[in-house]
Amino acid sequence: MTIHWAALLGAIAISMGAQTLLKAGASAETFLGQLFSVPTMIGLVLYGGSALLYIIALRRIPMSVALPCTAISYVAISIIGYYAFGESLGVIKVAAIGLICAGVALLAFV
Repeated sequence: MTIHWAALLGAIAISMGAQTLLKAGASAETFLGQLFSVPTMIGLVLYGGSALLYIIALRRIPMSVALPCTAISYVAISIIGYYAFGESLGVIKVAAIGLICAGVALLAFV
């Protein structure tokens, strides 16, 4: 694995952490409360770090491959949402996740 693929995987993982923290910050009663909550602020910083890693990845990985690979985060976030936040994960959503996985796999190996 090259440093560029490692950067892409890191960007995806950090982005998922950021999304989870933004969701955790959403429990505040007001928008300003959410905006200035510790989880939200950490999540925003993580998004910045994720963007920097993504920039590194784009130096050698075609954008037409790199961006669709980030869709794997949809799969992980759906699972995190189900277990951590009690969000629904029905048959249609599971089928859609399967299609995302198939599409990412096709793009990654082309």
